[in-house]
Amino acid sequence: MINNFKILQVCVFAISLLNIGISHGQSVQAPPADHISASIPSTMPAIFPAPVSMEIGKGNFKMGTSVTLIYSGTVDQGTRSLVSKVLADAGVKSIKQAKKLPKAIDGNYILIGTHVAPNVLDGLKKITSTLDTNASGYTLASKLIDKGSVVTLTAKDANGLYYAVQTFRQLANRPIFPEIVVNDHPALPIRGTIEGFYGKPWSMEERERHLNFLSTIKANTFIYSPKDDPYARDRWREPYPQETLKSLEKLAGIAATNHINFVYAISPGPTVCFADSNDLRTLLSKFAALRAVGIHSFYVALDDIEYTKWNCELDSLTFGPSGAEAAAMAQAHLLNAVQANMKAVDPTASPLIMVPTEYYDAKESPYKAALRKHLDSTIVVQWTGTDVVPPAISISDARAATKAFGRKTFLWDNYPVNDFYQSRGRLLLAPYTRREAGLSGELSGIVSNPMNQEMASRIAVTGLVAFAWNDKGYDAEPTWRFAARELAGWDKQATEALLTFFDTQRLAPIFGSHPWQAQAPKLKSILDNVQDVIANGDTENRKQVLAELSKTAASFVGAPAVIRNGKVDKAFLAEAKPWLDAMYLWGKALESTVAGLQAANEADVKAGQYFEQAAKFSKEAAAIQSIPGATRFDGPVMIADGVLDQFINKAPKLIVF
Repeated sequence: MINNFKILQVCVFAISLLNIGISHGQSVQAPPADHISASIPSTMPAIFPAPVSMEIGKGNFKMGTSVTLIYSGTVDQGTRSLVSKVLADAGVKSIKQAKKLPKAIDGNYILIGTHVAPNVLDGLKKITSTLDTNASGYTLASKLIDKGSVVTLTAKDANGLYYAVQTFRQLANRPIFPEIVVNDHPALPIRGTIEGFYGKPWSMEERERHLNFLSTIKANTFIYSPKDDPYARDRWREPYPQETLKSLEKLAGIAATNHINFVYAISPGPTVCFADSNDLRTLLSKFAALRAVGIHSFYVALDDIEYTKWNCELDSLTFGPSGAEAAAMAQAHLLNAVQANMKAVDPTASPLIMVPTEYYDAKESPYKAALRKHLDSTIVVQWTGTDVVPPAISISDARAATKAFGRKTFLWDNYPVNDFYQSRGRLLLAPYTRREAGLSGELSGIVSNPMNQEMASRIAVTGLVAFAWNDKGYDAEPTWRFAARELAGWDKQATEALLTFFDTQRLAPIFGSHPWQAQAPKLKSILDNVQDVIANGDTENRKQVLAELSKTAASFVGAPAVIRNGKVDKAFLAEAKPWLDAMYLWGKALESTVAGLQAANEADVKAGQYFEQAAKFSKEAAAIQSIPGATRFDGPVMIADGVLDQFINKAPKLIVF
């Protein structure tokens, strides 16, 4: 629980710090080591995910080039490495070590340890009386004391301490570090991604980068479940080649360092014989081989399979005629045996996870009733919401799922996955939204099913994890902007260019014909206003609004180059290449359209030439195709479709002379 916060008023002294060093995160130039007067106003920092509680004091200080670290023995190597990286990125050149705070504080001191570390708690008492004692929670507190400053990071457990350092990372890369007390903990115990899409799987290198990314946003789960890994689905009975096992071992090690649970998922459903003891032994043998390389969490996927027929005669003899109810009984039989084995050989491992054949909606059915009755109550069940790709998820939806499956479900959110036909030609870059605050009370966790494009998926994943961390404090648009800043390397111009690009990719399709997020809302608002002024204004009004639209078109045309020439990761540039190419051409089409409207507004006969030029650019843009094989369905890339193309087509008829 979090105690009441008390701010202590302090005097602020100006000091000079020694020359001292170590790095992660936002690329902001570190300031010199002078303390700053309390007369400079303090501003509330923006931390993502949003903390549960955050209060600032009046003072500020600069991290400077020298700090003294006070570690307790409870700090693991992954957290220590992260601290070193954070400090290096913040510009610290020299780091000293001490066992406890001196009586007189004469420099920047950072204390790090769990609640069993008395030296850290003694330092915390100099700043605040509050302490977050939740699982994976932490308290970060800082204050100017004497001629220096003290920053304390403490938590109940190792995971919480790691998250404290991730918050410290964001604060340390600000120009000034505020006096602050942060008490924080996750709303949901499971947060992250499931690589569960069809089509081209991520490479091992992409998975490594994704694990490192997940750590920065306080995610704690990565589920390895690529549909096109033959050894996890079609050839699940075969052991992995040693080379692949070594790669999986490396991933598991990176995940552990980043305090992320690496979960291995297998999909035996298309061929498994549920009653066959040989198949059970094969499954357990597969898990044992993976356990030997450091993977301790497992998952059995039974989605996208038939339950109207058995794969073997033994199942018919054991469970009766095929059908939904018999399938659930058979699945429970196998999964219960796997869970029992896991508890016996690895008692500290997290429970088995499964995704059922009826993984969407929460309607009562013979399958769900049988699964609810026969499945071990400790096994975690995944659910995708009210549909495979739901337009929204409410608290009442989750409660219905709890009733249907007999336990709180683990949400598999199919966003921003783009492996279905309606998503062809799209990157899905909208803010993560339309999930109701309070869902954390009705779910056991949330993971995102991302796109085949790992870097591009980070925009939505950042939002999903922020929601899972603090759903009641989650704000979609600021989190979306934060994700853009992170991708842009905190370059302001590149961030704005990315947001312009993201606006062209905001449409969020479902399996039906009505998307759950509309396309290009910012651009549509601008173009709608232009049409309104053309329809209702005079010549001068039209001239003014078209001049503004000309600036918008210039920014649109220039955005791809700004994105490519800035600090944006090259992997994203490669993933987004055809979309950026098409955006440039659509921008040229918009520029020509504006020129045509401006000419028409002046009764200039050149208007027709401009409109013809716009049509030419539009045709070239519309012909650009997505990268062959990058996604399950190829097709022409979409840029603000239904908004920009319609305006360009309509423009020649808006002003006639």
